[in-house]
Amino acid sequence: MPSFDIVSEVDLHELSNAVDQANRELTTRYDFRGVDASFEQSGETQIVMTSDADFQLVQMLEMLKTKMVKRGIDIKCLEAKDHYGSGKQVKQEVTVRQGLDKEQAKKIVKMIKDAKLKVQAAIQGEQVRVTGKKRDDLQQVITMLREADTEMPLQYNNFRD
Repeated sequence: MPSFDIVSEVDLHELSNAVDQANRELTTRYDFRGVDASFEQSGETQIVMTSDADFQLVQMLEMLKTKMVKRGIDIKCLEAKDHYGSGKQVKQEVTVRQGLDKEQAKKIVKMIKDAKLKVQAAIQGEQVRVTGKKRDDLQQVITMLREADTEMPLQYNNFRD
């Protein structure tokens, strides 16, 4: 039976490239001259932005989003926390979410079941496996999910005939 997996993954190498490019742009931008600002990737999916003022953090977040889009990373996976700081430096943590949690996976399974297609959807860890008798039904599921507004970017892999 044909099947495929619905996952939410981020290419970590492209993410580190985007962070490096954003750091390089900081050194060349006129509005950041003389400012102690930086992007720092701590761990695989944590980015810490440091700056002198909170309005600069907003600009830095937009800069990071632009670099991520150019690298092919969907920015729906970003989760920016509130900024914090003391004295001269202000920091903001940005988390790159990966994988489908139980709640999101249940929503996807419910959407597939509400579509009344002849497929079965099962949650397997941080992914959802969809199986069906016809390849066309699986393609309809992919089309439906692409048109739906999900809070996480979805990828469809492991397509088997």
